[in-house]
Amino acid sequence: MSRRRTLGTQKKIALLVGAAAVAGGGAFLAANASNAAQTTQEARTKAAQDSGVCQGLATALGNNQRFIEGQRANPDAQSQARIENREAVVAEIERKQAASGCAVGESAQDPQAGQDTGGQAGDQAGDQAGDQAGGAAQAGEQVCAGSTVTLSGEGGAPAASSNQFPVGTKLKVTNLDNGKSTTVEVNSVSGSCALLNNAAFEQVREEGKFLIRRALIEKVG
Repeated sequence: MSRRRTLGTQKKIALLVGAAAVAGGGAFLAANASNAAQTTQEARTKAAQDSGVCQGLATALGNNQRFIEGQRANPDAQSQARIENREAVVAEIERKQAASGCAVGESAQDPQAGQDTGGQAGDQAGDQAGDQAGGAAQAGEQVCAGSTVTLSGEGGAPAASSNQFPVGTKLKVTNLDNGKSTTVEVNSVSGSCALLNNAAFEQVREEGKFLIRRALIEKVG
């Protein structure tokens, strides 16, 4: 009986040791997977920072936030519509910050951007440097890939505002969801690659929608 009890005890010890080894191996694999995911995220964040993506998104976010603040400080009949449109742009920028591994909500304002408040056009951007990514594009070239397009709530003939192109630049904006397009001239500064006024947006919009998520933006002149 003593021998059987001894063997039984030895088997139990062996089983416990084996189970501990399996558990330890699982914990090791889980730790490695977690470390790999963290390393991948850190690499993605560094790549975004090195390419200037995070800074560009932070600048766009800051410019839109400043525009909203200006509308609230000096409201007019169109201010609420403009604020709602810019809030949709802010949400989209923050989504892109998260997807790019940038700090969500990080904001920086472009000191060269005009005081685009109260529905009035900001300082003219004709003297803006053209060395930004979009401004250096050649005529007929697609620009601002992945950018969404919304409206400013401003009246007048079809036109656009931009944070990347100087006044006088002509942009062709195509809504890929319905195939409609419009060619407009940049006449002021905003916090977006291409922000259309009411008349221009009506030419390409989908009924009931205030944001074009799939847009093709081309510099045509």
